[in-house]
Amino acid sequence: MLNTNNLIDVMIIEDDEVAAVSYSKFIEKIDSLKVSFIANTGEQALELLENYQPKLILLDVFLPDIHGIELLWKIRNKYRNIDIILITASNDKKSVAEAIRGGVFSYLIKPVMMNRFISTLEKYKSITSKLDQKELFVQNEVDSLFLTSETSSKSTEVPSIKNFPKGIDKLTLNRIKEIIVNLSESVNADECAALAGVSHSTSRRYLEYLASEDLIEITIHHGTVGRPERRYQLKQPN
Repeated sequence: MLNTNNLIDVMIIEDDEVAAVSYSKFIEKIDSLKVSFIANTGEQALELLENYQPKLILLDVFLPDIHGIELLWKIRNKYRNIDIILITASNDKKSVAEAIRGGVFSYLIKPVMMNRFISTLEKYKSITSKLDQKELFVQNEVDSLFLTSETSSKSTEVPSIKNFPKGIDKLTLNRIKEIIVNLSESVNADECAALAGVSHSTSRRYLEYLASEDLIEITIHHGTVGRPERRYQLKQPN
């Protein structure tokens, strides 16, 4: 079994393959977390769970074959020791209420800000560690386990620019910049678009703008087939 006291085994249930791989890249950079399986449908997830139970599941609500809330209750009814974090564009009252009743650890609404994504996983890791270390708790210790407020660990505010060119919005710009800041590896426009919850063309436009402002750098990757791929990453200080 992969689960140990020092390792949090993670399954991602997400139909957007680019987003799932991007989540996985972030998770693998967090000490003690490991992604073992990615399921793109509810059926795949349930088949995997027959033989493998992770410590944590990252679950989307909009799956092609089953609503994520229904899948949440299927998992809850059969596998009570699995923790669940919802990552979804679903922001309706019913989904949020059912998630609370289903005992999810956190509910992240897409497009997910990466500092929030990372801080949520760090908080989960911290609480898991505290639970592993003790058998009995006093009230203030229990209170600390149920605190849900998250704080950003890293500011990603875009440096002040007096006048943005047409088609560039500060909020979207900050979102794209945040993604680049929190990645140690380069991304292409499609990968960044999936993380930011924007279109490919929007992602490409903002990435190129950040490059023109000398905030990120571009590398060209030549594959065996097709056009050369433009990849983007945070510009390193000299």
